[in-house]
Amino acid sequence: MVQTPIPRRRQKLAELISDDIKRWIATEGMTEGDRLPNEKTLMELYGCAKGTVREALKILEVEGLVTLKTGPGGGAILHTPSMEPASRMLRNFLHFRSLDGHQVYQLRRLLEVELAVSVVGKLSPEALESLAANIDACECHHPSEEDQRRQRFLELEFHNLLAKACPNPLLAFMCRFLNDMLRDLVVVKKAYIPERKQFDEANHRYHRELVEAYRNEDKERVRQLMDEHMRDAEAHMSALEAEMADQMLISQETLFDAEQGSPLLQLIKQAR
Repeated sequence: MVQTPIPRRRQKLAELISDDIKRWIATEGMTEGDRLPNEKTLMELYGCAKGTVREALKILEVEGLVTLKTGPGGGAILHTPSMEPASRMLRNFLHFRSLDGHQVYQLRRLLEVELAVSVVGKLSPEALESLAANIDACECHHPSEEDQRRQRFLELEFHNLLAKACPNPLLAFMCRFLNDMLRDLVVVKKAYIPERKQFDEANHRYHRELVEAYRNEDKERVRQLMDEHMRDAEAHMSALEAEMADQMLISQETLFDAEQGSPLLQLIKQAR
């Protein structure tokens, strides 16, 4: 049986206008702080009502491309969007696709190595101090659940600090996006429980040795360390997910046994 293709949703006029404005921004080479034409000009240009123009500008505002200001001197002012909205939309897209740590690391262990090498010789003294401070913060923790959660986030932030110095914006975005994915997995799967001291110690060791290699501007050493670090982190993540799956199975079996022995369940069975 031939399946009928699902027709694409027809774009609203406001969406078409917002797309056209984005093309115009790129063509004109406009930058942050520049103003778009006022509402009256846009209404005349596109031959549409004020409400449609306002809806188009609102789309641009939601996408992080403009800031809308009211009153004298107001209007639509261009704004450089942060990576967070784009990252959040992509994570929402993947939210119901049962992504696991192995799938994230299939890509991360390739990209993170390239990013690490790309920033050799490009880290300022302040950036190197930030990396060192991050390592110190990771090593000063207590074995509470909240501290373990915070430590996982700090370990990911070490890699975000490297991404900030990356000269390739696409590579930087992809690596930060993957870090966000791992952060979400940490929260959703509580990947900081139980405490894994071996994982902690390995992360601290790799991060310290990476900072030393960056200070020496040793590109080959950075490549070697980050490759080993990513493979080690993937192994720990896989082991952790397997352990958590076992714990969940045990919990379900315990719950089933408890239900079988509950007085309420026995009464229901007798009533049948």
